[in-house]
Amino acid sequence: MAYRLCSSSFSPTQDHHHFFSNSLTSPPLLRTTPFPHTLSLQHFNYPFSLNQRTYPQIAPVSIQDPIVQQTHNSSSSQDSDSGLYPESEKPNPSSKSYVWVNPKSPRAPQLRQRTYDARYAYLVKIAESLNSCNPNEEDVYGTLDVLGEKIVEHDAVVVINSMSNPETAPFALKYFQEKLEVVSKEVILYNVTFKVFRKCKDLDRAEKLFDEMVQRGVKPDNITFSAIISCARQSNLPEKAVEWYEKMPTYGCQPDDIHHAVIIDAYGRTGNIDMALSLYDRARAKKWRLDALTFATLIKIYGMSGNFEGCLNVYEEMKALNVKSNLTVYNSLLDAMGRAKRPWQAKSIYEEMIANGFKPSWATYAALLRAFGRARYGYDALGVYREMKEKGLELNVTLYNTILAMFADLGYVDEALEVFEDMKRSGTCKPDSRTFSSLMTVYSCSGKVSEAEALFDEMLAAGFEPTIFILTSLVQCYGKANRTDDVVRTFNWILVLDLTPDERFCCCLLNVLARTPEQELGKLISCIEKANAKLGYVVKLLVEGGNGEEQNITTETRELINLVGADIRRPYCNSLIDLCVNLNMLERACELFNLALTLELYTDIQSKSPVLWSLNLKSLSHGAAVTALHVWMNDLSKVLESGEDLPSLLGINTGHGKHRYPDTSLAAVLESRLKELNAPFHESPDKVGWFTTTKVAAKLWLESRRSHELVS
Repeated sequence: MAYRLCSSSFSPTQDHHHFFSNSLTSPPLLRTTPFPHTLSLQHFNYPFSLNQRTYPQIAPVSIQDPIVQQTHNSSSSQDSDSGLYPESEKPNPSSKSYVWVNPKSPRAPQLRQRTYDARYAYLVKIAESLNSCNPNEEDVYGTLDVLGEKIVEHDAVVVINSMSNPETAPFALKYFQEKLEVVSKEVILYNVTFKVFRKCKDLDRAEKLFDEMVQRGVKPDNITFSAIISCARQSNLPEKAVEWYEKMPTYGCQPDDIHHAVIIDAYGRTGNIDMALSLYDRARAKKWRLDALTFATLIKIYGMSGNFEGCLNVYEEMKALNVKSNLTVYNSLLDAMGRAKRPWQAKSIYEEMIANGFKPSWATYAALLRAFGRARYGYDALGVYREMKEKGLELNVTLYNTILAMFADLGYVDEALEVFEDMKRSGTCKPDSRTFSSLMTVYSCSGKVSEAEALFDEMLAAGFEPTIFILTSLVQCYGKANRTDDVVRTFNWILVLDLTPDERFCCCLLNVLARTPEQELGKLISCIEKANAKLGYVVKLLVEGGNGEEQNITTETRELINLVGADIRRPYCNSLIDLCVNLNMLERACELFNLALTLELYTDIQSKSPVLWSLNLKSLSHGAAVTALHVWMNDLSKVLESGEDLPSLLGINTGHGKHRYPDTSLAAVLESRLKELNAPFHESPDKVGWFTTTKVAAKLWLESRRSHELVS
């Protein structure tokens, strides 16, 4: 192949966005004969001839008419100086001259040494020497003296632009400022120096150089601010990025569309959500070019504001604009879907990420753990946890606690103990109060008294004081084991410690009371009265029963429910109804159930469609579910009495029962109750937790039940 010598005007790219994201990168070293150090710069300033032919003159290397790098495939190479010149200052690239050289000619190697590729490689080597030399004026000047006396501005730009040492770059800049006889655009020398600081994320030196630049009377341009803003952005200092962006008009620089687009990320990170979203709306309207990092920030913004559909829309817009996703975008999406409690979408996004060739990072696994933990996807979370351990990735305390809290809710007793032991062996994480609280919940819900007491002692030995949450779990554990005296002892200890029984503790006492044998109720009622006088009064009314106070019971219970927090109202009602069922006061339980319906504590209990009438018991306690069944049976009887027909199918939904705790499941309780009533409902083979019957069977049973009641 023949060699081609090219002389043309310098033509940097006009893509400012490319500069802002990664434009000032040096081109790769070209595969040319190394430029000898003995060759003078003057060789590039004179014409030459080949074999008595006249060839176009090789232009001198200068900033006014620089030689453009030319390779056999120039379209794929990067401009070393792209983005250094403002649009109005860029030279015209229209003029090009070429020289064909026979590669078999004995002078071909010598001529090849005069190409721009060789010259550029030589300047890059000088930059590499500057990167490794001592950061002082003497060593830097000595390294640059090999350039000789006739230094042109373009050489200075290439050398500094190829550097990556922020300590030696200012000395190199000073050297060229002293040596260059003519500088057409001094701001360009500053801009490439700012680019070195951006490479190294050294914002302090960039800001100091900016002050020096202004003091010398050099006016900054848009590219100056782009480099500094980019440096602040990459240094994870969004406040500084915004500060420099807002300084631009002060120096006569007007932010262009590219600046606006990039600063969306900085505004989002500083918490100025309104400005970030406003700029994003403009970006969509004006079709600005946005990078993947900006889209990742937008996804985070929408996620934190709870607009999870907005997260997915931004991601789809990013793909429509052909912006390539990166790991940060995927991690932001996974985190948002975790906040939205959409683990199925998190799994889908993760699978897409893997299919696109990305390897999960620590942040990826952390986002998945949070997503699966919030949604109580125990199996998936356990898989992610074990994969992290296999890869040697350490978890922090927050992630350990996320997993343990999920296992506590689901009843993964053995798995929770495994994670707890791993945490203690890790050497990097120590259990905190939340850790002990979660594991105490695991033991208390399982009724493992000895394990709970041992954990309590371990917690005290680790220096943690007992909290009302821990003691609530301990009370629940004793209650499940029917150790009423220990419940009373723990309650008295709370009073000695001067801890205030909160609503959750009172709800726990009420729950224990509903399980307690009738002969021991007095012990716990006394504790409840001390903890909450109003609750104690209502409980005594329910337990004593009768005495013509039914209306008073309903009124007092309504007042009690309205006094407690919204998240406690349904558990209070569940426990009060459980207490009534335990004492065989079903009618009183029905009164409380109807009160709960009136207060909208229970919703969507009954549903009707043309083919199916169903009873939904998933959100109810065992006693409340039995009461709801009783109410529904009475409602069905009234339907038949009114002459209205039943649908072809009737069903009762008890839910899946996700947790593994040894409590009797709601489905088992309901099945037992249906057998007692001789009701024709049978467990559905294709729907977990469903009991169904046909219209014919239900009518026969309801009519038989009504006849039996009339006879009685």
